[in-house]
Amino acid sequence: MHGAPSSTPASTGLATDPAALVDAYLTILMKPDPEGARRFVAPELAIRFTGGRAMRDPAECAAFNASRYKWVRKRFEATEVVAGASDSHAVVYNRGTLYGEWLDGTPFEGNRYVDRYVIRDGLIAQMDVWNDSAEWLLVRAGLAAL
Repeated sequence: MHGAPSSTPASTGLATDPAALVDAYLTILMKPDPEGARRFVAPELAIRFTGGRAMRDPAECAAFNASRYKWVRKRFEATEVVAGASDSHAVVYNRGTLYGEWLDGTPFEGNRYVDRYVIRDGLIAQMDVWNDSAEWLLVRAGLAAL
């Protein structure tokens, strides 16, 4: 689990802009800097990664990525706030492509992803992550074709 944030998105002005909150969180998380990313998340954070992997802390995201990639980053194409958002509740989608290196050092890019966030009272309470990495790994292993 994670501790209380030293500065909150509300104190930085990000809480009023859910899209900016998500972009800032992802930028820090992808460094990876899970400690810095914690200041954007609610204590009850629920994360569900590809394959239905349940997590509770940004450090778990970084650890999972380290088990799959030598390094990975997100190239944002769009961050979209769903209509009806309020200061107390917003749903945000961030989509784009992943780029980086597989564990064997082979570079990749163009790996599609979409993330869904639930923002409650200026903090990320839920994060769902989907991407094409599993398909790409199956192709690399000769178990599937594109």
